[in-house]
Amino acid sequence: MRLPPAILGNTEEVLREVLRFTSPADVTLSRYFKEHPRFGGRERGVIAEAVYAVLRNKSFFTDFAGAGNTPSMRKLALLGLAETVGIDALGGLSEDEVHFLTRVKEVDRKLLPAQMRANMPGWLYEKLVAQFGEAEALELAAVLNTPAPLDLRVNSIKANRDDVIAELAKAPIAAEPMPYAPLGLRVLKKPALQNLPLFKEGAIEVQDEGSQVLSQIVGARRGEMVVDFCAGAGGKTLALGALMRNTGRLYAFDVSDKRLSKLKPRLARSGLSNVHPVLIAHERDAKIKRLAGKIDRVLVDAPCSGLGTLRRNPDVKWRQKPDAIAEMQEKQASILDGAARLVKNGGRLVYATCSLLNEENDVIVEQFLSTHPDFELVPMNRVLDEQKIPLEMDAYLKMLPHKHQTDGFFAAVLERKAKAKPASTNEAGSDAAGESAGDTDE
Repeated sequence: MRLPPAILGNTEEVLREVLRFTSPADVTLSRYFKEHPRFGGRERGVIAEAVYAVLRNKSFFTDFAGAGNTPSMRKLALLGLAETVGIDALGGLSEDEVHFLTRVKEVDRKLLPAQMRANMPGWLYEKLVAQFGEAEALELAAVLNTPAPLDLRVNSIKANRDDVIAELAKAPIAAEPMPYAPLGLRVLKKPALQNLPLFKEGAIEVQDEGSQVLSQIVGARRGEMVVDFCAGAGGKTLALGALMRNTGRLYAFDVSDKRLSKLKPRLARSGLSNVHPVLIAHERDAKIKRLAGKIDRVLVDAPCSGLGTLRRNPDVKWRQKPDAIAEMQEKQASILDGAARLVKNGGRLVYATCSLLNEENDVIVEQFLSTHPDFELVPMNRVLDEQKIPLEMDAYLKMLPHKHQTDGFFAAVLERKAKAKPASTNEAGSDAAGESAGDTDE
């Protein structure tokens, strides 16, 4: 079925706004659709996918759409739509436009220059080549330039994986178990989930398999005190709460009230009562200080470049700048240092990012260990074995889209060495028991 010609004009209009990169693409699209409520679900889907196709293929498309930095926005919109729905679905095209799209479609992309094939800015491509080598960098880039699958986490408080698969099949929605996340399901298409009883009742949450594995390696147990230090909208918080079987105390810290407010409806659906959202001003907040030395597990999913999420957020590679990485490093080191103060003797601190870059990952951990002799690295292969996750890793968790079909994730598990004097340990345990209730809902 052909699309109405107006769709091209609308795609061109929103694309012009998105390519200014003044805000994330999903925010711009959401605002545009609110301003144009006449669009149905199909039209919104086509326009959004066309925009994302342009963002994924920007280097290649721009080269064909016009010279220099001022490509024809109409040609870019045409290329995005053709990539998404095919040339035959587009109505109202001139003969020249059909010829243009046919010519681009026939290009053998394997013959293009490497950076154009990678479809990413030069600085990022060079970093990935330096880190992975050119052949693997191109393999990684090719997968980053494809849409991410739809992954679900089954809420073990409310359901089990087999029952959810059977219930989804009635919809009918096909889903299959994931290889690494024990509660994960991969949906084979991208249906709307919001109106499903499973979703409304909190039996499922949308969460990438890599994020689920990250939650798992925290190793949170029943009855423990756990902190999700950069909780955001709470995807990992909810996973941790379920792993704790709704016992103990789980603090969800974040500096953004807006992000924490997104956790509240998810928390209500989840059935968890052990989660305590806490708004903090910064990593040295007094609310954190009161819990110093009392926490069993701390997860720091640090603010980062987000370059591991390019399948979902292809605009990030164009919005991110190389000098911002250095600023990120300072923030990451400071947050990790602040979070470390919470960890009790023998407790664990997990540092994680959704970045692909060593300078946000290995480098931060190595710097931390050099200045915190009371912590030691727990090799990731040991942690994965503890959690019975069938992944081959060395010192760190490094999940990569082209190897594991997940978003790009890094994690390191750090353990505070237990002190020899039993008196210190008893003192800390006594404080935790006496003061935890007073630190609840600030």
